[in-house]
Order: sequence, then C-alpha cells, then structure tokens
Amino acid sequence: MYHLQRAYDFDAESGKHAVLLDRLWPRGLRKQRLEGVIWEKDATPSNELRGWFHEDPQERFDSFGTRFTQELADSDAAQEALKRIRALHRKFGSLTLLTAARDPDHSHLSVLAKVLKQRGKAAS
Repeated sequence: MYHLQRAYDFDAESGKHAVLLDRLWPRGLRKQRLEGVIWEKDATPSNELRGWFHEDPQERFDSFGTRFTQELADSDAAQEALKRIRALHRKFGSLTLLTAARDPDHSHLSVLAKVLKQRGKAAS
C-alpha cells in the first residue's frame, strides 16, 4: 500500500518508511526532520510540466496525469527510480510517498501511486 502525505506533516520517528518525491527540497523543512527518508528526484515531473500544471491545477489535473505518466515511461532515470521505490515497497509492505504539495491527493503523488500499482502488478 502507498500512502500519500505532505512532507511537513510526516514524523520520521513514527516508524513508517517514506520516500520524498519532489524535485526541490520542501521550503523551510530541515533535513534532520526527514532523516532516514529517501529522496527520489528522478520520479518527479519535469520543471516544464510542473510549471504548466501549477498555472491551473484543477483544470489541468487529468492532462497532467497523462503527461506525467508519459514522462515516467520515457525516462530511463525515472524507470530506475520506480524500481527502487517498488523494491522499498516490497521490503516494507507499505510506503509513504511525501510531497510539499498542499493537496497530495491531487498532485503528482496520486499519479505516481497509480503507476507504481499498475506496473507493480504487471511485473509480478
């Protein structure tokens, strides 16, 4: 199971295993606060796609999902990052995906979680 959560709300001492999935480190968040959390920049939207999405997130969410899924499929670095994330998920049984976005359910994390689940089933 993949859990989506804001990085600012994550408690590293909770015993949950997590991956930070933002291209930039969350503003104002000390690195010690996410000690033990793995940062996977390569499984995040490109700066261009992220900027386009942020212009109108409500109207562009569906198109964003399609475009981000394609970016993930086309990038060798993203595919390697997805393999590492899936390996962590298999190892721990559950994984928290973190972002600085205010609404993780309507961000790249929800798209990424779908990709991880779909391809994870196909790879089994």
